[in-house]
Amino acid sequence: MTWQDDAGRDLVRSFGDRMAMFVRGEGAYLWDDAGIRYLDFLGGIAVNSLGHAHPVFVDAVARQAATLAHVSNYFATPPQLELAARLKRLAGTGDSGRVYFGNSGAEANEAAFKLARLQGGADRPRILALRDAFHGRTMGTLALTGKSWMQEPFLPMVPGVEFIDSTVEALEAAMDGRVAALFVEPIKGEAGVVELPEGYLATAREITARHGALLVVDEIQTGAGRTGEWFAFQHAGITPDAITVAKGIGGGFPIGALITFGAASDLFYPGTHGSTFGGNALGTAVAAAVLAEIERADLLTNARERGRQLREAIAGIDSDLIEGCRGQGLLIGIALRHPLAKALVAAAQQHGLIINAPNDTTIRLAPALTIGDVEVDDFVALFTAAIRSVEDALVLDGSGAASAEGEGSR
Repeated sequence: MTWQDDAGRDLVRSFGDRMAMFVRGEGAYLWDDAGIRYLDFLGGIAVNSLGHAHPVFVDAVARQAATLAHVSNYFATPPQLELAARLKRLAGTGDSGRVYFGNSGAEANEAAFKLARLQGGADRPRILALRDAFHGRTMGTLALTGKSWMQEPFLPMVPGVEFIDSTVEALEAAMDGRVAALFVEPIKGEAGVVELPEGYLATAREITARHGALLVVDEIQTGAGRTGEWFAFQHAGITPDAITVAKGIGGGFPIGALITFGAASDLFYPGTHGSTFGGNALGTAVAAAVLAEIERADLLTNARERGRQLREAIAGIDSDLIEGCRGQGLLIGIALRHPLAKALVAAAQQHGLIINAPNDTTIRLAPALTIGDVEVDDFVALFTAAIRSVEDALVLDGSGAASAEGEGSR
């Protein structure tokens, strides 16, 4: 029996086949059960902000686990209050901001969905979200996710959500006094690292404010410094009503949060929402330590500089497969001219590089914010080798469409 047999027998099939068995990590590198080293440029899908086994992360887990892990939300703990204050400061909420803690991005967006319902009441039953957006897989967040193929097996959805194109014109046409909230991702990560149109967030802020609707910005994939600012909305210079965060704030520990601004901070009242494990001492201590290290080491600057360095290096790779790059900081989408992303991911893994294909024509990179010249050079060498492998297997059918032969093209 192999680990693949065990996984196929014991784990639910919603994730498909596991691609490897990893047993150890250090910095930007992973080792599998055969001792083979891989450069990790997916980072747990934008989770491992400090990389693997960072001393700050390890120390925070050990220290807090030896002191106090969990007491329930009937009580406060110092790490919980420290993290809430830190998130408010980094997000720029001012004194009026508040923080709700959960255990994941989906839970953060569930809380935001309920916030929108509290804002709207019976008079504002409409919630707007963007087509091809991704906000989670729970029943509430799936209703906010603009991908019909994801929703189809679970219909009917929670009612009231309407999907619009990611244009100012579509927003203007859809908005009225019956809209409770607009949900947006600054960069649609699961759609292929697709940025909103220039100026969209600023205009959306003006339109939602004019109509009394909440602007909720999903920062789950873009937050914690990944785009070169603490949160991607800060590039636009706006103040939203709420943001949702998770992934990178915990550096590998499961934690999510809803952060509210201004009047939206007073919508929840006792009994309207909760989570047994949300905001426990262990999770909040680790997240506070991770964010403190990102700040101390000025990893926002590193995200900007390494992101620019990677884009320049990718542009310098001589390959007809590569069309260009999207994204900001260290959330990068490499656009391909042919639907060969899955083949390229498989080839990259064979060469010791972990990357991801959110769709057939995009490669997503979301490495640790700590990467430097060595990791960038290593990535370029491994990625180039993977591209050459795919190019060598490339065949053209009669219509001129590209495909790849072999295992990676399935």
